[in-house]
Amino acid sequence: MSDLTAAQRIFILHWGEMGSRWGIGRTAAQIQALLYLSPAPMHAADIAAVLSVARSNVSISLRELQVWGLVKLSSVLGDRKDHFESLKDPLDIAMAVVRERRRREFDPTLNMLRIAVQEA
Repeated sequence: MSDLTAAQRIFILHWGEMGSRWGIGRTAAQIQALLYLSPAPMHAADIAAVLSVARSNVSISLRELQVWGLVKLSSVLGDRKDHFESLKDPLDIAMAVVRERRRREFDPTLNMLRIAVQEA
């Protein structure tokens, strides 16, 4: 994280802590925070270098963030590599987290309760 300002480092570390409370992996949340701060889409190798994490961890985390709907693929003119960018609107980020938590946690519980009521 050497190319980042102190404020950016604090934000990324804090976002990683918050993400882990929401059910997102810490490294994935840190990647999302970095992409949120980035003015341009970033390639996975650049993300790994800036955050000092393994490239394989970045790949897994980017897939997780795509499932959550927090990060999307982005094309960069003249570059064949996949680049990634984060949602930028805080409300969109919050809604993506709520949607995915609902899908993972609430929907299965509600479905189980419906089945239990039908059997009762």
